[in-house]
Amino acid sequence: MKSGFISIVGRPNTGKSTLINTIINKKIAIVSNVAGTTRNTIQGVYHDDDTQIVFVDTPGIHKASDKLGKHLNKQSYESLEDIDAILFVVDASTGLGKGDKFIIEALKHTTVPVILVLNKIDKITQEGIMNAIITYKDLYDFADIIPISALKKDNINRLIELTKNYLSDNIKYYDDDTITNNDEYFMIQELVREKILNLTNDEVPHSVTCVLTQYKEKANIIEMSVDIIVTRDSLKKIIIGKQGNMLKTIGTEARVDIERMLGKQVYLELYVKTVKNWRNKEKYLLELGFNEK
Repeated sequence: MKSGFISIVGRPNTGKSTLINTIINKKIAIVSNVAGTTRNTIQGVYHDDDTQIVFVDTPGIHKASDKLGKHLNKQSYESLEDIDAILFVVDASTGLGKGDKFIIEALKHTTVPVILVLNKIDKITQEGIMNAIITYKDLYDFADIIPISALKKDNINRLIELTKNYLSDNIKYYDDDTITNNDEYFMIQELVREKILNLTNDEVPHSVTCVLTQYKEKANIIEMSVDIIVTRDSLKKIIIGKQGNMLKTIGTEARVDIERMLGKQVYLELYVKTVKNWRNKEKYLLELGFNEK
């Protein structure tokens, strides 16, 4: 058996989480159009008859403006250590950006093979794909370049086969039924946060976070409570909505996904709390799990 670790890096909102969900064929990372959606290093485990690949999804590398951003960048950079290869995911439909150049400079300090993954090719023409390849290949000595669409599942099998060439181990790291290192508590929090980001669109920035505060499993139902933490009272009002309608919708949509994940009926309570400037407070970053490991 061949095995190994492949890190997925890129600037925010290039489709890294969609890619890992597609590879694993199950939702293990939340997805939204909001930059900075992924906040934790997420491992997704791919299995086939003779291979086990641990894909490591990271927060998008970016210029950090607060302590939270610095923690996220630290997680991303640490994911570049002790791995077999790096998938550098870019949005081929938007062209080369400052964020891509920023990451390329960081990649120059690693000796790990880097595979350029041109994502979202479903949005551009063949000529656009060729232009993207030409643009990026002169900036870095990529081990391979592959165009894909994580959303449409185009070229995903080819990408998986390509990564197998870089695997260096023959150890089975996880059992066959393990697909992620995330526990159910983490996913409950993330599913609530996903609904907030998708339902409020640009009104609520990615400063919102969610914390599971109660989880009681009974014979026929699981009772749980989640605190939604925002930085301003104005954001609290948006999430609650008129007569509480937005909060009800967030809860309803999150509950459906949580019940699907747990295979059991769920009673979900949501509470919205304001903690001003929590992203710069070490105390809250530690409590919310953004600690330096």
